[in-house]
Amino acid sequence: MQPDEALAFLKQGAAQIVSENELREKLALGRPLRVKLGVDPTTPDIHLGHSIVLRKLRQFQDLGHQAILIIGDFTGMIGDPSGRSVTRPQLTHKEVMVNAATYREQALKILDPTRTETVCNGDWFGAMQFQEVIRLNSRVTLQQMLQREDFRARIDSQHAIRAHEIQYPIMQGWDSVMVKADVELGGTDQLFNILIGRDFQKEEGIPQQVVFLLPILEGLDGSKKMSKSLGNFIAINEPAAEMFGKLMSISDELMARYYLLLLGRSPPAGAHPIEAKKQLAFEIVQTYHSTAIAKKMLDEWNTRFSKRELEHADLPVFSPAAAAKLEAVTLVLDVYRAAFNVQKSRSEASRLIKQGSVELDGFKIGDPRAIIKLKLGQVLRLDRKHAVRIG
Repeated sequence: MQPDEALAFLKQGAAQIVSENELREKLALGRPLRVKLGVDPTTPDIHLGHSIVLRKLRQFQDLGHQAILIIGDFTGMIGDPSGRSVTRPQLTHKEVMVNAATYREQALKILDPTRTETVCNGDWFGAMQFQEVIRLNSRVTLQQMLQREDFRARIDSQHAIRAHEIQYPIMQGWDSVMVKADVELGGTDQLFNILIGRDFQKEEGIPQQVVFLLPILEGLDGSKKMSKSLGNFIAINEPAAEMFGKLMSISDELMARYYLLLLGRSPPAGAHPIEAKKQLAFEIVQTYHSTAIAKKMLDEWNTRFSKRELEHADLPVFSPAAAAKLEAVTLVLDVYRAAFNVQKSRSEASRLIKQGSVELDGFKIGDPRAIIKLKLGQVLRLDRKHAVRIG
C-alpha cells in the first residue's frame, strides 16, 4: 500500500493517534516499522480486551511491519496503575514468569510468528545498577506524575499512591528506547505512559514513536474495563464452552459494543438479539478454537437452551444419595456446588426458583421449600447456562 492508503487502513477503529502526520511519514520510509506492544503477566491469561490491540498489531504485520511483543516480567511485578483507584497486589518474579509461560503462544493465536519478536523487559532492567535507576528517575518530575488523572483521583479520595507505582510509566517508557519502537500500541488509558516513551526517545536522540491508542473493551459486567484482576474477562485460551456461554450472558447493549470492537462491524440489521449474540459467540469461538468447535458449541447451545431439548444434550451428571428427597433450595445449592463448583447462597437459590429458572424435566419448580424426589435420567435445569442429568 501507498502511505496514505496504509494510514487510512490502519487508523480504522483507532481512538487516538499522536500523530497521524508522523505515522504517515514513518509509513513512507520504505522499511518495516518496529511496532511495540507490552503485556504484563499478572495472571496466566490474555483476554479479549487484549485482542483489540493484538488485532491492530496483526494489521501492521500484514502490511509488512515487525511486531515487538514485550513480556513485562519486571513491570508485571509492579502492575500498571493506569485507571486503578487502589494499589495492585505485588507479585514475585517467579509468579510473573509462571504466568508468562504461555503468553507468546496465546498471542500467536492472532499474530504472525514470522514477524513477531518477543522480549522480556527484565533483560535490561535486571542488569541495571541502582545508580542507573536513580539517573532514569531524574528524567521525570513528580509534577508530571501527579498530572495523571488516576493519581489525582487517588489523592482527592485520600487513597495511597505507593512510590513503586510511579516507576511503572518510567519503565514502560524506557522499554521504547530499548527496542527502538517506531509505534507503540495501547488502550486509551496508556496515553501518559506512551508519551513518557516519546520523551525518553527524544532525549536519547532517536526518532520518537507514534502513539496509537485503541478503545478499551468493557468486561462482562458492562461497566468496568475487561480486566484479569477484576475477574470480568474472557480469556482467549479458555474452553470453548465457557467462552461461548460467557458471550451469551452479556447484555444486548454490551453485545453491540463487542461487535464493534471485536468484529469491526455492527450486529446484523433486523436480527433478534439472541440470534445476533449467537453469531457473535460463534465467530469469537471460531477465531480462537476452530469452525468445527464453534459449530458444535452453537448446536449444543441450541439444543440445551434454545430448543430446550435437554434430553439430547451432553450434560454433567449429578448423583444424589439413593432415594434422596431434598428441599428444592437445598437441591439447587448441592447441584451448583457438586456439578459446577459454584457457591451460591440460599437467598440466591430461592430467587432462581421463584423466578422460574429451575425446571425438572421441563416443569418449573416454583416453591423453594418443595420436597423433590429425583429419578435416574431426569434433567434438572438451574438457569440458562447450567443443567445436569440425574444419574
